[in-house]
Formats: sequence, C-alpha cells, structure tokens
Amino acid sequence: MKLYDKGVYLVNGLKIVEEGQEQLPLSKEEASKNTIAYGILKDHNTSGNMEKLQIKFDKLTSHDITFVGIIQTARASGLEKFPVPYVLTNCHNSLCAVGGTINEDDHMFGLTCAKKYGGVYVPPHQAVIHQYAREMLAGGGKMILGSDSHTRYGALGTMAMGEGGPELVKQLLSQTYDINMPGVVAVYLKGCPRPGVGPQDVALAIIGEVFANGYVKNKVMEFVGPGVENLSADFRIGIDVMTTETTCLSSIWKTDAKIEEFYAIHGRSEDYKELKPGDVAYYDGMIEIDLDEIKPMIAMPFHPSNTYTIDELKANLLDILDDVEKKAQVSLDGKIDFSLREKVVDGKLYVDQGIIAGCAGGGFENICAAADILKGSSIGYDAFTLSVYPASTPIYMELAKNGTLAVLLETGAVVKTAFCGPCFGAGDTPANNAFSIRHTTRNFPNREGSKIQNGQISSVALMDARSIAATAANKGFLTSAEEYTGGYTNPKYYFDKTIYENRVFDSKGIADPSVEIQFGPNIKDWPKMPALAENLILKVVSEIHDPVTTTDELIPSGETSSFRSNPLGLAEFTLSRKDPAYVGRAKEVKVAQEAIDAGECPAKVLPELTEVLDKIADKFPGIKEGDYGVGSTIFAVKPGDGSAREQAASCQKVLGGWANIANEYATKRYRSNLINWGMLPFLIPEGELPFKNGDYLYVPGIRKAVEEKSEVITVYTVGESGLKEFTVTLGELTDDEREIILKGCLINYNRR
Repeated sequence: MKLYDKGVYLVNGLKIVEEGQEQLPLSKEEASKNTIAYGILKDHNTSGNMEKLQIKFDKLTSHDITFVGIIQTARASGLEKFPVPYVLTNCHNSLCAVGGTINEDDHMFGLTCAKKYGGVYVPPHQAVIHQYAREMLAGGGKMILGSDSHTRYGALGTMAMGEGGPELVKQLLSQTYDINMPGVVAVYLKGCPRPGVGPQDVALAIIGEVFANGYVKNKVMEFVGPGVENLSADFRIGIDVMTTETTCLSSIWKTDAKIEEFYAIHGRSEDYKELKPGDVAYYDGMIEIDLDEIKPMIAMPFHPSNTYTIDELKANLLDILDDVEKKAQVSLDGKIDFSLREKVVDGKLYVDQGIIAGCAGGGFENICAAADILKGSSIGYDAFTLSVYPASTPIYMELAKNGTLAVLLETGAVVKTAFCGPCFGAGDTPANNAFSIRHTTRNFPNREGSKIQNGQISSVALMDARSIAATAANKGFLTSAEEYTGGYTNPKYYFDKTIYENRVFDSKGIADPSVEIQFGPNIKDWPKMPALAENLILKVVSEIHDPVTTTDELIPSGETSSFRSNPLGLAEFTLSRKDPAYVGRAKEVKVAQEAIDAGECPAKVLPELTEVLDKIADKFPGIKEGDYGVGSTIFAVKPGDGSAREQAASCQKVLGGWANIANEYATKRYRSNLINWGMLPFLIPEGELPFKNGDYLYVPGIRKAVEEKSEVITVYTVGESGLKEFTVTLGELTDDEREIILKGCLINYNRR
C-alpha cells in the first residue's frame, strides 16, 4: 500500500500522474471538477458556491437509538411533514430487554411518527439500518444522510454521510448541511484478492495505514482503478462501510456492470447510474492498493487501527500481546487488570467467542463463505461460541432456501435475526476476561458491553468472517482463512422483498396529520436551554489525556441506550466508564446556572463561586449578576472518534456543559454535535495545560467574540493568586453555527 505525499492526477481512470510530473491538458482546478465526488456534491449544492457547500440530501435514515430525539427536536421547531423520504429502522434495541417497555414504546413512537409525518417504518428484526438502505434506498448519484456514523453507500454510487441528529433535524426543516468543499482522496485498487481474504481484511489494512496520520480525515474517499472490477458488489460494500473508521467524511466508488446487476437483483434497475471520473481527474491524495498483497488481518483491542496480519500476530504472539496490554492500560486508565497472554495455550491464541454481524459482517457473501469454511466441522463443546446475524430478513430467507443456514446450525453456530447489538454492547457481551473476534465495525474499550466500573473487562478484535470461520472450525484457536484449502461455492443471491411488502410501513410520502403520536412514559421533551451569556464562568469537571476519546467513552452504548428518549435520564451515564465522578461534578455546577435563570444569586447554591467571583472582580470590577453564565467544561486531547450519536454532546449540555476544550476534534460530526447543542468547541495548542480538573475558568466577552468572529479568545484560569491568562480558538464557524451557539442550541435557533 502506498500513500502519495502530494496531489495526483488520474488519466483515463488508469494512469497515475503525480502532481508536477508531466504536463496535462487541464489545470489542477479544472481537473478537480472531474472527480465523481465533485459532480455529486455539485448536483446537491444549493449555495451557488462550490467552496462553501449547502447540501440538500435526497433521503434520510435513522435507527431506534436516534430517531426519537431527532423527531422530538424537529417537532419542537415546528415540523409538519417529512420533506424527503425518511426511513426509521429498529435494529439497535430490538433484543435489549433493559428498561421494561422503553424499547417497544420508542418503536411505537417511530411507527406513529412515520404515519403522521409521511415516513417509512422498518419493524424490529427485519433489517439493520444500512442493509435496508442498500436494498431499498440507495441510488446512483444520490446523497443520503443518516444519524449513524456508518452511513456509507458509496459502493452503490450513493454519497452517504453519518452525522449527529441535529443535522437531520436541519434537513427535516428544509435547511442545509453546510460544509467547505472537502478534499477528495483517490483509493486506487489494482489486482485481485487472494483466496481467504475478505472485505474486512482490505478495510482493516486501509484503516491501519491512514487513521493515525489523518490522511483522509474529513475528506471523501473515491475508489477507482482496475481492481474495482475484480470485486463483487458485496465485497465493495464490506470495504465501504468501514471507511468510517478512517475518519473520512464520505466515500464514493466508480460503478460498473456488477453494481448494475445489484440494482437489478433488488428490482430497482432504474436507480443504477454509471459513475466514473473524467478523463483527467485531480485528487488531493491517493492510496494505491495492490489487492493481491492484502493478507488476512486482525485489529487488536482497542481500536480498528491497531492492525496486524494474522500471520504477523501468530509469529510474534507474546510480543504483540504485551504491546496490546500496555496500550490498553492507557485506554483503561489502569483501573482494571487486563491480560491477553493468559489466552495463549501451547503457543496458540485461544478465542472465546466469534461474531459475524451487522452492516459490516452480515452480508450474504460473507456468511456463505463462512459456511463453506465451516461445513462438516464443529465449533466444539468448550467455551468458544459462534453467533451469526444476517443483516436483513431477505438475506436470512435466501440463506435458508439455499441450505447455508442448515450448514451453519450443524456446526453449533447460532443464527439470529438482523440486530446491531453485538456492535455496540447490547447483545452477545462476552464473559469477564473473555476475548472475542468479530466481523463488526468497532472494538473500542467496553463497546462489547463489559462494565469497567463494575470490575468487568472483555475485549474484541476485528477480523473478516472468513478467518472467524476458520478459527471456529479450529475450535477457537486463532486461524487465518488462508489455511483453509477447500473451495468456495459462491452461490447466487436472489432477493425477495415480499417480507418488506408484508411488514414495512411505507407512507409513500403522504402525511396523515390526524394520527396521534404514541408516547411512552420514558419519552421526555428536551429541557430548556439558556442563550449564551455575555461572559462565561466554567468549571473544568473532567480532564482526559488519552490520545483519542471515543463517543462510547463520552456516553456509553449498550443498555444505557434504552434511556435514549429521556435526555436527563440518559445523561446520568455520561462518561460513566471513563470518569464516573463527572456527572456529580457537572450537576454541582449546573445548579448555579439554574439559579441565574430563576433570577437568584448563583453563589447561594454554589458557595465556592463566591471566592471565584471575588477574584474575577479584582480584574474585572464591573462584573455583576446577569452579566455571566455558569457551566462546566471538559478537556480531552482528541474527542469524538466513532459513533455519530448526538448524545455524546447533548448529555453534556443537559448537565450544564457549555464547552469542550481539545487539541483537536477526532471527527467533523462530533464537533458539529457540540455546535448544534450550543457548546463552544474550543481548541488549545498541545502542551502543558494552563488549568487542571477542578479549576474555574473565566471567559470574558465570549458572546461578543462569537458575534464578531474573533480569531483568538482570551480565557483566565482562576487560581489562588488571581487570574492567569491563556488563549483558545474556535476554528471556522459558519454564520448559522455562530447563531446556534449564541441562541444556546439548534432548538432555540429554530424558534426565532
């Protein structure tokens, strides 16, 4: 794999010409308009300025962790009808029993909203969000916005993006998705995958090369080159969905006869569109990949970028396990003992669990290939278990019809319905100290469901379904699929949408205002949120120095997501696995702002403010009640990797959070979530911090600074000897984003 360190031209879709290497008939500016990405973005841009995009999406999609909050926010802002097709799937909490009636209450909320506002409702167990979108929503040259970070349908010619709920709210209110024109990086594929190598292997190889260096961060990955035609549609989809883990903004692929066949199989031939770059296309970078050289991969705990070939791991087993354990102590803050070396038996790594599931692993070809490898074998009667989750009921039906289901069941594997639970800790949580291998999307700390605050730890490594099957056939001892010497049947896929016709509610875009929305007792409105004050007093209530902080650490997934429709209830879990004291600290400060909102003295309810205000008054003698707001902030080195769920920001907000302070933000979507919830996305240079956890900070004139687009903002640490000055920045903000922050949140902004 080669990463080019400068711009690259692609000539006739095949020839690579590095910038400055030879004279070409088009300028760089003109050639950059010949990428597939540029054409799609141009077709969906409403601003008239291709440097400052204002995008209107063709379709929207959400699942049952996010759609309640999104619709509640839109309702508070005057929603009357879904202006574009909006699909509500129920794939994240359909097997999670925590919370009594909460899950089904939310599902009924979704069904009645689909009827009232003119949407589509996909019942539990029918399909995971992204498989339904592939089968029924995607279209060549279209754009889809989803409230899940793995919203990626580029292999089908659809530019899709995963964002926090507020960005979908904007689309529901006929507003726009505002971004600068992103860079476009070519992913040039050549060659053909060797037997035993699957899409997850290619994806992990890419992630391992580009995550840490930010090569594609907030850019569009455009897959081109002669190797594309050597990959089936399913194989391309399997790579594409994992591009999220590179921190790219979106993805798009050139399309061909295999994608045309995909649409035909799904009865939607009219949605196919041939896409390819122009004769001379300019890219801001290029990743050149020889598919012949990709070997079966494994991403060790606790990140998809912690990658090795399986052969490399086996050859250097104890050294790599030692390194993984040392890195884990950084992520786990030394709170719990974590060891993988005890999994080594006679020089081989023993695995406790295998999972093939969801939008990444649950595809037809992945499962059929796994069945070929497992056929005639048994997973054994020891600790090792294997669960398979087909990504949709149509896939499940075809596996039953062609005999694959029986093959899997005969081995001892368990085949379950379409469900995203194993990917985010709501299903198949391993035993304490267990090691799981999964063809899913992520392996962050505790994302598999263990609770570090309860003394539990288990861990996940990501692998392709083929090597998981080879490991299962070897009774749980880690095995590369390249060791399998048999053949692959590659059965043809037949799609039967009868189940969708029988079970999916599709309004066909017709709203019925007479429908009453069904609310469960857990579904609560968003609490009132104040506008940004002239000045801010912030208390630092958490300080995180991990290299990256994931959204799962900011707000844990799993069973906590059952409280997703109750903003204050869910907020009780904020940072619970990373910094259990955070919620209590934030609540202590929140009462001060509540006192201000009630016209009372904040120091009466938060006595420590008296000394803070006295020190501030020494330097700013004019400060008085009504001039300032009080809230909390956290520091993290690089927060926001992973999920798009807005709750990572909204939970801080409802606990009185006014800002994050970071060296950088891991993803555009997390920073957008902060902004849409009225939180200041402060940036501070790397180095020793001018404050510590528990300190108070004073930000004078913050409202004016936001209004006047100040590039540098002065902040003061309130210390024993007075105020100590330092500076932060906010980064680029659109005028609308500034107004949202000034108003206090997107809901307030839309009430203007």
